Amino acid sequence: MKITFGSVVVCAGLTGVLSFSCLTLAIGSEYWYIIEDKRPNHADPPYIHSGLWGVTDDAPRYSDSDKQMEIMHSVLAVLLPLSVVMLVFGGICGLVSSLARSRTLLIGSASYFLLCSLLTLSGVSLYIRYSQKALEEAERSVGHEQMAQVHTSFGWSMDMAWLSWVLEVITGLLLLLAARMVPLNQYEDSVAPK
Repeated sequence: MKITFGSVVVCAGLTGVLSFSCLTLAIGSEYWYIIEDKRPNHADPPYIHSGLWGVTDDAPRYSDSDKQMEIMHSVLAVLLPLSVVMLVFGGICGLVSSLARSRTLLIGSASYFLLCSLLTLSGVSLYIRYSQKALEEAERSVGHEQMAQVHTSFGWSMDMAWLSWVLEVITGLLLLLAARMVPLNQYEDSVAPK
């Protein structure tokens, strides 16, 4: 079975669209972080989930740790939405470069998708660090014994963000493969035997 330029480009397009869909769904959902509080006589609901936008409060920040968490949240609120916007432009660039069958444009589009994947990876990694820092702060304020009865985990929104990252990398690699399938110049393509 021979792999054709068209099939590689179509696969790149599908993985790009899936990546965009997964990241958009992840950003808009509220299941990034799940907390199960099994402490007896605790007033809050036993099961709480949180999204990207529900992880900060409006309390004034005084300590260095609080300021660091506020900065982390501000950066996080920019990275992942920026990655979504960049995926839209990457999709447009990928479409144009594949229609033009331009090796240079395809390499540029592939590099662009790989840059998007770095932004997504940075955003997800920062969220993980932010969540760890929030857990450390909670443990410091309520004590290790109380926190031993609180189970925390990442939810399906985080899984969707990771899937988006993987699909972004695959899209970039497929576009690189498509670029490799294009002749070095259009003259070679026009004189090649059919």
